[in-house]
Amino acid sequence: MKIEKMSDFFTARVDGYDDHMLNNVEGCKDGYIKMAELLPPDMVQLLDLGCGTGLEIDEIFKRFPFVNVTGIDLTKAMLDQLKRKHPDKNMVLINESYFDYDFGTSLYDAAVSFQTMHHFSHDDKIKLYSKILAALKEDGQYIECDYMLEKQEDEDFYFSENKRLRKEYGIKDGEFYHYDTPCTISNQIDLLLKAGFQNVEMKWREGNTTLLVAKKY
Repeated sequence: MKIEKMSDFFTARVDGYDDHMLNNVEGCKDGYIKMAELLPPDMVQLLDLGCGTGLEIDEIFKRFPFVNVTGIDLTKAMLDQLKRKHPDKNMVLINESYFDYDFGTSLYDAAVSFQTMHHFSHDDKIKLYSKILAALKEDGQYIECDYMLEKQEDEDFYFSENKRLRKEYGIKDGEFYHYDTPCTISNQIDLLLKAGFQNVEMKWREGNTTLLVAKKY
């Protein structure tokens, strides 16, 4: 099995990405809508991690046409497509890894991610979630809609296969390659709590597409 660098994987698929996510991945079409519905009604500043072509932003702009969006993504081709879709909206789009980018402190009413976190280790997620928590204002919330599992043995399989493939291809630690390593719902909630979020709830699930809301008090 060949695995590709993360940015190369999505650059090669940018033209058909929206159609694939909306029509081929169970739960995504409704998940974009559900995410927008769950955002706080007084939201002004939004952070979107792994925004891609902005399918969740498409729905968010329907409810919040004047929201200020900071979107971060590794793939420039996807950000270019997002710019073309919404040329008149208040967006700052950053072509960088969200692990490296400084989000700042207490800047955002809400943060979101959609189908991007299922590529990373537990430790990496905890560090990232701690950054998200610090970037949120008091009473802010983080909404994650992602590929999640129910059985621990399934999670263990994906992580062990990822480790095997990275060793086989000589991929160094810290290099982003595309391979799905979804967590169980319970583990995902636990990671967010370990990062410092005070309340985390599963709000919706269709197929393996699962939506969590984590709150900062």
